[in-house]
Amino acid sequence: DYLQLTPDDRILQKTPYSFDVSVWEFFWPLMVGSTLIIAEPEEHKNPHYINEIIQKEQITTMHFVPSMLNAFLEIDVSACKSLKRVICSGEALPRVLVNHFFNQLDSGLYNLYGPTEAAVDVSYWECRPDQQLSNVPIGYPIDNIELYILDESLQPLPIGMPGDLYIAGVGLARGYVNNPDLTHKRFINNPFGAGYVYLTG
Repeated sequence: DYLQLTPDDRILQKTPYSFDVSVWEFFWPLMVGSTLIIAEPEEHKNPHYINEIIQKEQITTMHFVPSMLNAFLEIDVSACKSLKRVICSGEALPRVLVNHFFNQLDSGLYNLYGPTEAAVDVSYWECRPDQQLSNVPIGYPIDNIELYILDESLQPLPIGMPGDLYIAGVGLARGYVNNPDLTHKRFINNPFGAGYVYLTG
């Protein structure tokens, strides 16, 4: 809902299908009628190939882990004018990399966060070149997800107080397969509603 893909968009699918990010790369464009461009196998590691395919196929939307985005920005990517949105996740997004990105590209940049236990992503932050932040936040919960910062008694903490991040909502897993002890430790009854909250650690 937030990023508003349309049938005019062209998404580059370059994440190996064994990695959770590939789920949205495959299905998001198919849900809205966008064009899906599938990268050659193993070329997701090659910044020169990525640069070429963005230009050739007029890619508008794609994903990078921050370390690969850094490698991509080390080459001349100024001709990648078609990019509208670049999504980062899988690692912390350094502020210096955000600055480097906006020095080279005129595109939206989004930092997403989410553990495997919560079906890929649970939060988003829109990066902007004018933000005066020392760290890039994980941002706000996506639709149908709740995020809580709680103390050891599962009570909400005020802004600025350190605590544990808990996730609730429809994207949450039901637990760990064949590991009831870990499931019981990390997936606990939601003190604010139905279902469970997941202790991210």
